Amino acid sequence: MRTWIVIGALASVALVVVLARAFGTDPHAVPFGLKGKPAPAFAVTDLQTGAPITSEQLKGQPYVLNFWASWCSPCKLEHAVVEWGARAYGDRVRFFGVLFEDTPENARVDLSSRRTSYPQLLDPHSRMAVDYGTTGVPETYFVDASGTIVDKYVGPISRPALEHYVGMIAAPPAAEARQ
Repeated sequence: MRTWIVIGALASVALVVVLARAFGTDPHAVPFGLKGKPAPAFAVTDLQTGAPITSEQLKGQPYVLNFWASWCSPCKLEHAVVEWGARAYGDRVRFFGVLFEDTPENARVDLSSRRTSYPQLLDPHSRMAVDYGTTGVPETYFVDASGTIVDKYVGPISRPALEHYVGMIAAPPAAEARQ
């Protein structure tokens, strides 16, 4: 009996130590190994026009990649924020939606009910998502003009967060650039 009490006490102490070490950390946080590294190359097509879009075409331009899906409720919530960002920063930062684990038909139906001024990209077989390390949707990646991933945001992005991250990659406004 005494042995079981000692074993139980040791197990309890071990559990308390494990829980104490994890307290205050985000259990959903996934290490992001691409931060500060060159953005993976991609070659995809525009959902609406079928035109090819490649990372090569974006050289020298900062851009935002927002991975989303029509079945994703948080994606629907953040769409207005990303749309706002595309309109507010459109002359200084390119915005792209990237369809994740979804069909073009479902995406078109979903987008038909809301304004979308930025291109939506088809990612067949989620190759682009895998290259970027996307773990789910929504996820938003911020790439500067040198082609370096500055950071990513996991979950539905808010306007203040979008302003913060875009501010890290945006070219100065045209008036400031001329001065």
